[in-house]
Amino acid sequence: IVLVIADEYRDLPFLQPFLSDPRLALALPGAERQNSVENGLAAVGDACTLVAIHDAARPLVTIDAIERCFADAAQHGAAVLAVPCKPTIKESADGEFVSRTLDRSKLWDVQTPQILRPQMLRDGFANANANQLAVTDDVSVVELMGEPVKLTVGEYTNLKLTTPEDMIIAETILRDRGETH
Repeated sequence: IVLVIADEYRDLPFLQPFLSDPRLALALPGAERQNSVENGLAAVGDACTLVAIHDAARPLVTIDAIERCFADAAQHGAAVLAVPCKPTIKESADGEFVSRTLDRSKLWDVQTPQILRPQMLRDGFANANANQLAVTDDVSVVELMGEPVKLTVGEYTNLKLTTPEDMIIAETILRDRGETH
């Protein structure tokens, strides 16, 4: 397990029981997400056959979803949890007027974890860095090399917690699961 975390957060009380575990390695975050993932990947041992990148902002992922994504990645080399988009998505070139409506039947809301073979991810980052490509999710570096990424159907409850309203929804999900304290 590699935890990408800044030095100033490493002495948080809830982390202390885990820091002495020899299976845990720490890595520093980078300027951008892809730099943070690269730093974490550098701490992964050679014997590792799959790496799972997961955001702390998605604490509601289930073990079942993770296991399904691992199974797909083991079979296909790269897999990502995702759910079909529910809303209609509009594209705007200027942020003021609609340019076009995207075909919702082809759109997926990508989540984490995103699970890949380590060398595939290393090669993807090397390609992205060599071509100065910025990516906002990890499997994008594999897509940019023309490699397939399996969509593993996730769960709509695997929310990304980014707003105060998300916390209210998360609390409701946890209460429904019987996981509140």
